[in-house]
Amino acid sequence: MMQLVLVVSVCAGLVACSEKPQTSGTRKADVAAFNGTGAADYTAHGWKAGDATSWEQQMKNRAQGQNENSRSTQ
Repeated sequence: MMQLVLVVSVCAGLVACSEKPQTSGTRKADVAAFNGTGAADYTAHGWKAGDATSWEQQMKNRAQGQNENSRSTQ
């Protein structure tokens, strides 16, 4: 019985060591967030893709809507 437990544990250990690496395939280079995705569905109104100043203004507007202090005084 003890030999069976030993054999099963050794086999389980060897199976765990043979796992393939989990990669997503090709690797993409990171791009700046203000460059956008290229899909019009994900573009906010008034924002121009590739314009860093427009991106910063859009982020300020979005953050202002989440500010609890300004929301409670309105």
